[in-house]
Amino acid sequence: MATELGSTQISTLLETLPGIANVLRSPVADALVNVIRAAARLTDFALDDAEELVKYSVRRGLLGAEEGDRLLEDVRAAARKKEERAAGRAHAHHAAKKGHKKPAARKKSAGKPKKKKK
Repeated sequence: MATELGSTQISTLLETLPGIANVLRSPVADALVNVIRAAARLTDFALDDAEELVKYSVRRGLLGAEEGDRLLEDVRAAARKKEERAAGRAHAHHAAKKGHKKPAARKKSAGKPKKKKK
C-alpha cells in the first residue's frame, strides 16, 4: 500500500539520501528541463510539459487563470497544426512511393528569353 509523504518528510529524506533528489525530482522541474531541451531542439516538445508549467505558474500566481488558459489554447492549436502538417507529409510520402506524384511544375528555360514574334 502506497502512502503519501509530507513536505517535511521529503525534505528529511532528501537530506539523508543526497542521491535520491534525482529520483524524486518534482514534475515541475522535469517539465522545465524538458521544455528547455525542446527549445534547444534536443528533444521534441511535449504538450504535457507545457500544461504542467502553466498549472504551476497559475498556482503560484505567476500567471492569471485566464492567461494560462489562453496560452494553453494557443499551444494546443499549434500542436494540432504541427500534427496535421506531419500527417500531410506522411501521406504525400506514401503516395509518392505508390507512384502517385503531383504534376510536375513547368520548368523555365535557363537560357536567353525567347523573342516574341511580331
